[in-house]
Amino acid sequence: MEQEQQSFESFLTWTSQLGISDSTTTNQSQHSHSSLGHSLCVSIFPNSGGRGLGAVRDLRRGELILRVPKSALMTTDSVITEDKKLFLAVNRHSSFSSVQILTVCLLYEVGKGKTSLWHPYLVHLPQSYDLLAMFGEFEKQALQVDEAIWVTEKAVQKAKSEWKEAHALMEDLMFKPQLLTFKAWVWAASTISSRTLHIPWDEAGCLCPIGDLFNYDAPGEDLSGIEDIVADEEQIDFHSQRLTDGGFEEDANAYCLYARANYRKGDQVLLCYGTYTNLELLEHYGFLLQENSNDKIFIPLEPAMYTSTSWSKESLYIHHNGKPSFALLAALRLWATPHTKRRSVGHLAYSGSQLSTANEIIVMKWLSKTCDTVLKNLPTSIEDDTILVNALDSNQNFLTFMEIAKLMSSKNELYNFLEAHSISDPHSFSDVFLSKRVKRSMDRWKLAVLWRLRFKKVLVDCISYCNGILDSFMR
Repeated sequence: MEQEQQSFESFLTWTSQLGISDSTTTNQSQHSHSSLGHSLCVSIFPNSGGRGLGAVRDLRRGELILRVPKSALMTTDSVITEDKKLFLAVNRHSSFSSVQILTVCLLYEVGKGKTSLWHPYLVHLPQSYDLLAMFGEFEKQALQVDEAIWVTEKAVQKAKSEWKEAHALMEDLMFKPQLLTFKAWVWAASTISSRTLHIPWDEAGCLCPIGDLFNYDAPGEDLSGIEDIVADEEQIDFHSQRLTDGGFEEDANAYCLYARANYRKGDQVLLCYGTYTNLELLEHYGFLLQENSNDKIFIPLEPAMYTSTSWSKESLYIHHNGKPSFALLAALRLWATPHTKRRSVGHLAYSGSQLSTANEIIVMKWLSKTCDTVLKNLPTSIEDDTILVNALDSNQNFLTFMEIAKLMSSKNELYNFLEAHSISDPHSFSDVFLSKRVKRSMDRWKLAVLWRLRFKKVLVDCISYCNGILDSFMR
């Protein structure tokens, strides 16, 4: 632990030498052995993201809290311009995407070891991630919902395809065997996906020392329903991009990050990466939020429901609180209207109005029944998932996990886990003897269970919402 602390202090000294600073003045880093200490410090927040950045003083919303010079950003350009061999090799393989090139550059620098200019930064990157692309077959199936399973399969396939395409370039650069593996590739690709910040000159983004230690804060509730009122997708993208709390500023020739709220001394200082559902957070960052006002779930709709409205499929969803989206309600109300009358009531549906009591009853009954059917068709109940989450809690040892998990009414998933990891006698195992692969699988399993548990609770909340509307008609 002491050695790790010394290593991190050396890293902070290195970042200070690069000109990275949390000071409001431009010359603080020239007189300090650390880039932090004026506004921020590295702290552990066990219940909200683990390692992150805390406020060492009261911070005001909109205040500049971190400045990272362009020369301190790890980008494709900054790596390639320092190495002629890499420059020539990349030019010989110019068909790759910008993300693939940056992924290769990252692995190339890792392969240099201590001779890399970025070594002080690279040694403090996480050794593993929990993005969907890293989910194995068992963890993928643990998501249970078809949409989530499909998204995971797509993420894994994409990672494997990009790895195979880039293999020729990595061989050209004479990568060490361990850096040519898919395991190495998906680690680097996950680093790029989860830690890069946007820059205007490269779609792949940049790795930003210190700047990538901020944990995520979702945009506020007031912006969560923007899809319901803005039909133009370009406008939606525009608003999403405005939700970030900093960016590269040409005048300062640096990446500048600002406080997104007022923080008291000791608070965790957070950064908003944009608007994401929990499934998107899992896909791109490897975590999810217990309370995410931007979360949404999709339920199966009949083909006629899609054709009854001009709203896109992406807008027909249920909010995190169980309330149907504006577009979903409009589509269902029109679907429940006879074809001959839709034209005359379309303006009412698109304004968000109920069309009639009878129409609303049909809509609410259909929605409630559909949510109930989806719930019943999933392999486990909310009660079993809650037990499983408790069993998978990181504070529990393996034998305690087994004892708690046995309280589940359905134990098929537990047996599938043991079989997937060739554990024939669970009582012969302890935390000491569990491999890193098994422990990592349990972490991802817990994420999958947390995601599906949240999915099911939204369905329950939607049923309650529908029943509340139906009850109001009975009074």
